[in-house]
Amino acid sequence: MQISSQDVKKLREATGAGVIDAKKALEEAGSFEEAIKLLLKKGHASAAKKSGRSAQEGVITSYIHAGSKVGVLVELNCETDFVARNEEFKKLASEIAMHIAALDPQDVTELLSQPYVRDPGKQVADLVAEQVGKLGENIQIRRFTRFVLGS
Repeated sequence: MQISSQDVKKLREATGAGVIDAKKALEEAGSFEEAIKLLLKKGHASAAKKSGRSAQEGVITSYIHAGSKVGVLVELNCETDFVARNEEFKKLASEIAMHIAALDPQDVTELLSQPYVRDPGKQVADLVAEQVGKLGENIQIRRFTRFVLGS
C-alpha cells in the first residue's frame, strides 16, 4: 500500500499521533480505520507505562448543565503545569465533567468503564488514553462531585 502525506496528515488530525507513528500505523494496518485502532491500542500501552508516574498538577473544572439543576466539579491531574495549561487537556476536563453530569457515575472506576456519552463506541478510559498518547504525560481523574438541585 502506498502511503501519501495526505493520508498521514489525515490520520494525525484524527488521532493526534506524531508523523512517524501515523506513518508506521498506516503501513502496519493497511487501512485508515485499522490504523486508528492500532494507534488507540498504542495509546493504552503508553498510558499503562505512564500510570506509575506522579500526577500532581492539573485543573479543577466545573460544568453546569442547561437549566442550572445539575452541576459537576472534577479534578483532572497531569505531571506538569505546562500540560495543565494546554487547551486539549482543559477540553478533556470539560468533556469528563459533562459526561459525569449526564451519566452520574458513583466513583472514578465506574466513570472510566462507562461508554463515553458523545461516542458510545469508546469508554471514558479510551478518551483519557488518547490524551495520554497525545500529550505524553500521565493523566488521572482524581475525584469528582456531582450536585443535583434539591437532593
